Amino acid sequence: MNIASKTAAVIDANQEDRARAIRDSLRDAIVDRRLAPGTKLSEAEVGTLFDVSRTVVRYALQMLAFEGLVRTERNRGAFVSNPSPEEARQVFASRRLIEPGIVSAAAERITAEDIAGFRLHLQEEARHRVERSTSAKRAEIKASGDFHLMLAKVSGNAILEKFMDELVARSSLVIALYGRTGVSSCGHDEHADILDALESGDLARATHCMLHHIDHIEADLDLRQQEGLTLRDALSSH
Repeated sequence: MNIASKTAAVIDANQEDRARAIRDSLRDAIVDRRLAPGTKLSEAEVGTLFDVSRTVVRYALQMLAFEGLVRTERNRGAFVSNPSPEEARQVFASRRLIEPGIVSAAAERITAEDIAGFRLHLQEEARHRVERSTSAKRAEIKASGDFHLMLAKVSGNAILEKFMDELVARSSLVIALYGRTGVSSCGHDEHADILDALESGDLARATHCMLHHIDHIEADLDLRQQEGLTLRDALSSH
């Protein structure tokens, strides 16, 4: 049982619903970049803003921490996760090193059934892309990451798959926090280009498309230092 589950055991169903609503409000503020990286999320202030107990707030913050959007520090409290610009660059540098190898391994193992599964996934990505809600933005970021995790799984290399799981999680946070569009910058069917190249057996093109795709995602990031709103202003400005 994780920490959030343990906390849920001591609050009732109504409080849990309130905690999830607070989690959603804070998450939207983080993804929309109304709360800047490093912002302190005071349990007392959040509790006052939403008129709930600190126990309920703590549960909401723990859910966000489990998702990687919040970090908690002993005796200091909770903060919006704050990958530095250099850490963000290192994430994508790592992806440029690892993902060509995944593409190469996947090219040797991918089946017609795998291709069909990828095509269905691309339809899901397209559906999220045409929507304009904040939840659709989050869903698109997740779906984009899932495409890369699917490729890693097809590669048959469990170690690479584990590496990609961490890199995709870090990338999703960086995109959510620093992306100019708030999404994954996959609007030009770049995943489809990668898949088409794999299906045709053109490894060189698949690798080129993957590297271009990673470059495109990183180019959408705004890694300049920003001045964020206060917690009260961020939650009241939406």
